[in-house]
Amino acid sequence: MTAPSTFGLSSEARNLHWLLTNLVEEVPGILSVAVVSSDGLLLLSSDPGRNEAARRPREGRPTGPRGSSADLATVVSGIGSLTIGAARLLDFGGVKHTMVAMDEGSLFVMSISDGSLLGVHGSADCDMSVVAYHMALFVGRAGHVLTPELRSELRKSLESEPTGSAR
Repeated sequence: MTAPSTFGLSSEARNLHWLLTNLVEEVPGILSVAVVSSDGLLLLSSDPGRNEAARRPREGRPTGPRGSSADLATVVSGIGSLTIGAARLLDFGGVKHTMVAMDEGSLFVMSISDGSLLGVHGSADCDMSVVAYHMALFVGRAGHVLTPELRSELRKSLESEPTGSAR
């Protein structure tokens, strides 16, 4: 993974980037990670080059979402909304995490704070319990720092990236 540029960001934002980079590099089988705000906007992504790479034709099996990092954010946001709606309908309380196992991989969605979500796309052979454990560690470490101010800073940093740069 190529580390995203954190130049000009607050120490909290740099720490969150570091936590995300660590999650991807230390947990076998994680292909892509996205942190999504409660309104479905991408705040952080583990794959700075995924936008450009995803636009090129692929040989063989896909290794991540077919589009940009924003596509993973869209899927994570949609699954988050669906499960929150189901929990309300069934009157079961808040949603803690969701896991979707597919033939070619897995998708994990976990609540962070104030409706923000952590989404992880894992390979077919990833150990789901290890991924879920490390996601819970990330949420525990990131939840208290992911304030409205930090979410705004992260969103602005994505919007101010030059065209052709990807997150």
